[in-house]
Amino acid sequence: MAGSEPDPRRRIVAGAADMISRRGLTATSIREMAKHAGAPLGSTYHYFPDGKQQLATEAVRYAGDLVSRSLRRELPAGPAAGLQAFLDMWRTIVLDSGFRAGCPVLAVAIEEPPTDDLPPALVAAAEAFDQWETLLADSLRAHGADPGEAAEVATLIIAAVEGTVAMCRAKRSIEPLDRTAAQLRRLIDTVTPAER
Repeated sequence: MAGSEPDPRRRIVAGAADMISRRGLTATSIREMAKHAGAPLGSTYHYFPDGKQQLATEAVRYAGDLVSRSLRRELPAGPAAGLQAFLDMWRTIVLDSGFRAGCPVLAVAIEEPPTDDLPPALVAAAEAFDQWETLLADSLRAHGADPGEAAEVATLIIAAVEGTVAMCRAKRSIEPLDRTAAQLRRLIDTVTPAER
């Protein structure tokens, strides 16, 4: 059926995000990203003439936007609903990949830049984290949290979940995510009196 094929450019970006989530950016070549996405290398360079960094940057933005859309969908119901969506997404990714995939945003963020100049993929990772924190902090404030505390708690939530995803992969267990989830839910209850 005409028009039913996924956009090839988007498929390449999504494939690159998945590949980076599994192997990191440094260990992944543009050739491997193209192969993982089922795309010819030539068309990958057609869509991404600046090469690996351009594709990686778009892959990080893609992953960041997926999380942001999920948060925007759930946060109107409250920060606990947003947290649950965030946790559920990572639970699915980690389990469905057999503990081989994590967060491509984190994967790019923890790698040492090849030069003193910040690569665009690292800038995109910082922007994704900022966006997630802002969405959570705004929801916390809207549900009664102190404005300063809301920003701190939002940062803690993102850092805790991202770190926990790495722990789950290392331990080949979802238990760290369950433990972190329980504590973060209690924290949200504590700082949002309007929700009690």
